[in-house]
Amino acid sequence: MSDTLRPTDSQRPQPVQPLLARIKRRSFFMYAGATAGATALALAGCSKDETTPSSAATNVSFGTGDASVLNYAYALEQLEAAFYAKVAALTTSPLLAAEVPYFAKLATHEAIHRDFLRTAINRDFGGTIIPDLTPKFDSIDFTKRVKAATDTKLGILDAAKAFEDLGVAAYNGAAKLFKGSVYLGIAGQIVSVEARHAAYVRDLITPGSFATNEGTDVLGFDRQLTPTAVFAIAQTFVEQKLDASTIGQ
Repeated sequence: MSDTLRPTDSQRPQPVQPLLARIKRRSFFMYAGATAGATALALAGCSKDETTPSSAATNVSFGTGDASVLNYAYALEQLEAAFYAKVAALTTSPLLAAEVPYFAKLATHEAIHRDFLRTAINRDFGGTIIPDLTPKFDSIDFTKRVKAATDTKLGILDAAKAFEDLGVAAYNGAAKLFKGSVYLGIAGQIVSVEARHAAYVRDLITPGSFATNEGTDVLGFDRQLTPTAVFAIAQTFVEQKLDASTIGQ
């Protein structure tokens, strides 16, 4: 498939196994054992071989159609990648020694998700990608593992739980917004990893709590959130104003 293909919503490309393989190979060499490099890439939001618009705009619009849903996921992955990269780059970490290498793996996963979505959008919907987002993590205390009762800021585990739970709910709610089915398989592969992350982090905070029904309904299904509801939460962690009004239209 040509990298210059620009399909309509009624003629979606067949995904993206070649694209996915290319991202996996590149990401392995980019991120494996290179947390400092991952930090720089996550905070910059782009790699050297692809072009992403400037983040100078204060309002971020996500467009319409499948491109808007992918951009929506890309925005969340930008924030998660930046958060985990910052955790991985801490010279003195409040995490337990056994947790540090696992958080480095989470950083790698989120950076790969971010890079995959950026590449897919640039390939299939050129000119529609959102700008790099500027993370705003002043509500997180990176010197604390968990928030104490008297603290006003989130600890690292609290923030990770918030990001992962939000990501799962966002992907679940976004599935029905795709016009075609091509990207559903990839979204399912990503959201299942986010759910693994969520269970792991939740269990670190309270052992055994990975199986609680917090975040699920009475039938045991993970919750779904609309883009508007997701951005009401995510807006705390980003400088730009996120406009969800056209996502999925």
